[in-house]
Amino acid sequence: MKVLIAGATGLTGQRVVRQLLDAGHQPVALVRDSSDTSVLADGCETRDGDLTDLADDVCKGMDAVIFAAGSGGSTSAEMTDKVDRDGAIALIDSAKAADVKRFVMLSSRGAEKPDPDSKLYHYLQAKHAADEHLKASSLTYSIVRPVTLTKEDGSRDIRMGEDVDIEGKAARGDVAAVLVRALDDEALKNKAYLMDSADT
Repeated sequence: MKVLIAGATGLTGQRVVRQLLDAGHQPVALVRDSSDTSVLADGCETRDGDLTDLADDVCKGMDAVIFAAGSGGSTSAEMTDKVDRDGAIALIDSAKAADVKRFVMLSSRGAEKPDPDSKLYHYLQAKHAADEHLKASSLTYSIVRPVTLTKEDGSRDIRMGEDVDIEGKAARGDVAAVLVRALDDEALKNKAYLMDSADT
């Protein structure tokens, strides 16, 4: 598949790119002017685009999209909305217009029902809105909701669904593996699911 990745230069996105290449897919990184493309693996194409101001045809020619972007933990509520909610929604709409076969969303634990008492409430609200828009889009989708992320690559000993330890950890390499797997795994089609790394 030709796969557009939002957030390709991030800690998880870089791993997604490498694993897509290893699996024989063709990754295309969505990059803005300030993106450090030196972190992308050889063989990854790029396409200009900014989640805060996306062109309608940004998904043209793509078979699938992986949204692995994030505004970051220290950004304003306004930027969180622009990237994690509005940017994701715009990318979903572009994917639908381009007849993309699969849209894989990196979401978060708690996005299914944001807790008003959580310090991450605003972020989780933004992720919830994007997730719900994707579900209602008629696109074939997968929504991955990892528990607390670590910078480890992981061993691919992954738990999903009811077996997940909510207080556990999810290695970014394992998260990337699930995102790539979701491109063509029928068992993950049109579902949202928690995940963690069993060995953390």
